[in-house]
Amino acid sequence: MTDASPAPDDTPLPTVGELATLYLGNLLFALERTALGFESEGKGEEAAFYRALGRQVAEAHGRTRRG
Repeated sequence: MTDASPAPDDTPLPTVGELATLYLGNLLFALERTALGFESEGKGEEAAFYRALGRQVAEAHGRTRRG
């Protein structure tokens, strides 16, 4: 089990937002792979949901970077 307390040198642990930014590409890839899986099973609505979620996350990141 991993200890969630700060490191001994008092370096703060990353926030959810920092982790999401750091791994954004991986998260978007995983969302698209999930959508592809649903699509291959004939579950179009589920695929559309995960694609829309990925699009929203990518657009939100774009807004953050712009300003």
